Amino acid sequence: MEASTRIDETIGSIPPAWVRAIGPAASPARLAPIAEFVAARRQVGRVLPEPERVFAALHATSLDTIQAVILGQDPYPNKEHATGLAFSVPADLDGPLPRSLRRIRTELRSDCHLRLPDHGSLEAWTRYGVLLLNTTLTVDEGEPGSHWRARWGTLTDAIITAVANQDRPVAFLLWGRHAQAKTHLIANPNVFAVSSPHPMARSKVGFLGSRPFSRANAGLNDLRADPIVWSLDD
Repeated sequence: MEASTRIDETIGSIPPAWVRAIGPAASPARLAPIAEFVAARRQVGRVLPEPERVFAALHATSLDTIQAVILGQDPYPNKEHATGLAFSVPADLDGPLPRSLRRIRTELRSDCHLRLPDHGSLEAWTRYGVLLLNTTLTVDEGEPGSHWRARWGTLTDAIITAVANQDRPVAFLLWGRHAQAKTHLIANPNVFAVSSPHPMARSKVGFLGSRPFSRANAGLNDLRADPIVWSLDD
């Protein structure tokens, strides 16, 4: 896969400002093996999300606006759910919300005392400087974790590092062991991690009651930064 247009057709395009911030990991040469893997999977089945949504998180939130990062594992393996934004679903979804999202909403309501909209979209957060990033950006329909061999981590680790190297405070909300394995990339006095069990965890100490949203704002307050607006109202 030599031409960048073929990469774009398979996995979409990264905004130019992000390409500059990410560096070599966002080059066509480094993206080509990922695109080749995804292209091969698209030939034999349905890959989620569609190419134009693969980098939706980067298109929705620019680097210079980021106050927080919520790190997911991979897209929802359901075509009605996958948006390219971690844990978010379309606002016009017709049907029940994914269980992980229901728990996130329950905790948000309890932690921040917010009244939530009827829909399950988290897109409003992107306008308040929250990057909704998965560590793997594609998945086969119905098969969670199916694209780990695409080695998306080469790119997403570089994204995390670019955010963590900012000169201003940023909160990383790391839910579950997979996200918490990225803690070593967060080595800057201006940034900090707020760890919780994954929303789907069945451990005795679970996601509910972990208060990630208020803890993130408390950490930002300690660094003399503005709190995150966790409202989901448009």
